[in-house]
This record gives sequence, structure tokens and C-alpha cells, in this order.
Amino acid sequence: MTTPATSTTRTIDVLLATYARSHRHPINEWIHCICVPAIVFSLLGLLWAVHPWLAAGVVLGSLGYYATLSMPFTLGMLCMSGTMLGVLGWLPPQQLVPVCAVVFILAWVGQFIGHKIEGARPSFFEDLRYLLIGPLFVLGLAYRRFGVAY
Repeated sequence: MTTPATSTTRTIDVLLATYARSHRHPINEWIHCICVPAIVFSLLGLLWAVHPWLAAGVVLGSLGYYATLSMPFTLGMLCMSGTMLGVLGWLPPQQLVPVCAVVFILAWVGQFIGHKIEGARPSFFEDLRYLLIGPLFVLGLAYRRFGVAY
């Protein structure tokens, strides 16, 4: 269950704080820093294999949602997603589905191992929006490390 936002609390802050509650263990956090980008990349790869415009459409839809939350996060995700789509366009098409399928499965296994270590269920079990917040959580860790405001 998400915490209701007050008039002075931004939605992104509430979402990140709620997400962070089940991502406090350093090993779980580290696993997420590896597995969340891997899941995003592999999912985009599987969509790309269907049609590149499908992957681009999902990116644009996500960016539209992120724009309602935070422009610095939107710009960061634009850079990350653009880079991922560029790499996908460069990969040999015959290797795309097998590689992305294996990465997708292994990254989700990693996520669930992290949550077992954490002793907490993944946030998206309560609210599917957290599937989109996970990448922002990882990006937020990098932003804080480099002093970028979001």
C-alpha cells in the first residue's frame, strides 16, 4: 500500500520512499542495481525482436509517465533507454531473442534472491507502478552519488 502524498510531498518522493522500504539491505540494493537495468534492457530487446517501433513505443510511454513525476528522471531515463535501444539496433538479430530471454529470466531470479535476502516482498506485488519505479530507484542511487537533484 502506498503512502498518501501530502500537499508538500511530491509523488515521486512518496513512490521512491515506499519502494525503498523493501530495498534497504545492501546486497538487495546491489542486486537491484545490476538486475533492474538488465531487465529493462532484455525486455526492450524482446519487444525489439517483435518490432523496433514496439520497443520505442514502450520507451515513449514510460517517458510520458516519468515526465509526470520528475524531469531529471525523465531525462536520465531518456539517455538510458536511448542507449539501450541503440545497442539493441547494433546486436545481431538472430542472437537477440535467446540472449534477452536468458538475461530476463536470470535478472528476475536475481531480483527474487535479493528480496529473499531482504525478507520483503517486491513492491510491485502491491502496486504495479513499482515496475516503472524500480529503474528510477536505481537511477536515483546514481543521482545521489553524483549530487544530481531530482
